[in-house]
Amino acid sequence: MKGLYSIGIYLASFVVKIAALFNSKLKQGVIGRKNTFLKLKNSIKPQDKTFWFHCASLGEYEQGLPVFEALKSKHPNYKVVLSFFSPSGFEVRKNTKIADVVVYLPLDTTTNAQRFLDLVNPDYILFVKYEIWPNFLHEIKKRDINAILISAAFRKDQGFFKWYGSFMRSSLFGFKHIFTQNENSKSLLEGIDYNSVSVSGDTRFDRVSNQLKIDNTVTFIEDFKDDKLCIVFGSSWPDDDKLYMDFINSNENLNVKFVIAPHNLKPSYVASLKSQLNVKTISYSELTQNENLADYKVFILDTIGYLSKVYSYANIAYVGGGAGSTGLHNILEPAVFGIPILIGKNYDKFPEAKTLINLGGVTSLANSSAFNSTLNALITDEGLRKNQGDITKSYIDSNTGAVVKIMEYLKF
Repeated sequence: MKGLYSIGIYLASFVVKIAALFNSKLKQGVIGRKNTFLKLKNSIKPQDKTFWFHCASLGEYEQGLPVFEALKSKHPNYKVVLSFFSPSGFEVRKNTKIADVVVYLPLDTTTNAQRFLDLVNPDYILFVKYEIWPNFLHEIKKRDINAILISAAFRKDQGFFKWYGSFMRSSLFGFKHIFTQNENSKSLLEGIDYNSVSVSGDTRFDRVSNQLKIDNTVTFIEDFKDDKLCIVFGSSWPDDDKLYMDFINSNENLNVKFVIAPHNLKPSYVASLKSQLNVKTISYSELTQNENLADYKVFILDTIGYLSKVYSYANIAYVGGGAGSTGLHNILEPAVFGIPILIGKNYDKFPEAKTLINLGGVTSLANSSAFNSTLNALITDEGLRKNQGDITKSYIDSNTGAVVKIMEYLKF
């Protein structure tokens, strides 16, 4: 099985290099991986004490960040190597202050794993959620390095738990300890005789809870909202746009404002979005110093870095990705501000969405008719908004604490 896996890695590498000729995102990853070893050689000295933090992409980075920050604060003399697999994580966080050097993870070959570990020589390794790279983990185990997996979530249909999954299963034992999000994941691990496991919960709750401790002021949104009721559409895709576009265009309530934060920030997409709106609309990229933002009905947030703060201005939030097949975005970010949340119909792979729907803080909408009636009810009924908002806030508050549990283990 190991041989087949390694062959598959080399074949995948070849295919990706060909595809990168036609895809800019893949091209970023191919070029970035070429620079990994040189960056490490220039940044890490043999005598350095180091932490290695690894995330698949941006979502996993945000999930792991509270633990990264806690370790960095406790051990400021350690250098931090942060690696990403995906360009969407690397390109956004390549200058993060949490790390001394940010790199792409090399492809999972034995040679790459040995070379990477020789250069980094980590004292501690933290992987986040789904990152299971067998050749790296087998080499980590061989060197007896302290490695842990945090916020792990497993399902019984994964290869680790199948009769043919011995190679992937054995890679899990490269971790000295695994912190899972739930009891089911813990039981699955214990079923394959992996017993160094604890249920800590999901560090994303700690991450979003920390949002309340910072200054969330966004002046241009404050000027735009102008004490009106504000509905924020976060990380929306074309399928999401179809749900809410008619509602915005037909809404004549002067006391309601809309913020649209599209997932796709390409100017052509933003222009298309704006062309579908027949109400007064402005985008972040069009802002001028003397603009009277209170005059506008819709604000398009065509930039990154603001959405988590902008949710603090929302009275109601719609979180995108669930109307189509792209995957529901993070509903915990608006939930921490204690507001009702709307999503599309596809949420089966998102346990927090299922839980909050059952609790009554999140509403799933299958079509524009359901969207219109639900949103109208929330706009007109302040008590309904408060009730649903209390549910989402309580859900966040009752699930924080994962970082404390993990740091208890990481006492050194």
